[in-house]
Amino acid sequence: MHSATPCVFCALSAARIIDSNALAIAIRDGFPVSPGHTLIIPRRHVGSFFAITDEERAAMLALLDRAKHALDEEAAPDAYNIGINDGAAAGQTVAHLHMHLIPRYAGDLPDPRGGVRWIIPGKADYWSGR
Repeated sequence: MHSATPCVFCALSAARIIDSNALAIAIRDGFPVSPGHTLIIPRRHVGSFFAITDEERAAMLALLDRAKHALDEEAAPDAYNIGINDGAAAGQTVAHLHMHLIPRYAGDLPDPRGGVRWIIPGKADYWSGR
């Protein structure tokens, strides 16, 4: 059964696209968690990273590299988080695969240790012996 609401990534305005290749696009996140937060999205509507072709994976990773280099020049972040929420139980809210490239800046959190481990807060801190 198809949803009456079109996929937000399939219906993107061309003006939102900041980079692209034959199989993927890059846009700035509409709800960024940091300046420069970028999404890498396959052109084909597919929900899971594990369902894309090798060619789509290579296209996404090529755009990831280009986006990182552009952000290095534009915003000079100190680090990056890269993530994919693959499936509803993992927090995926748009059922079209997208990879987050999140620039990180020194001091943006008091203690950034653990990074993506904080998706399950009770298990993130393995270093303090709590």
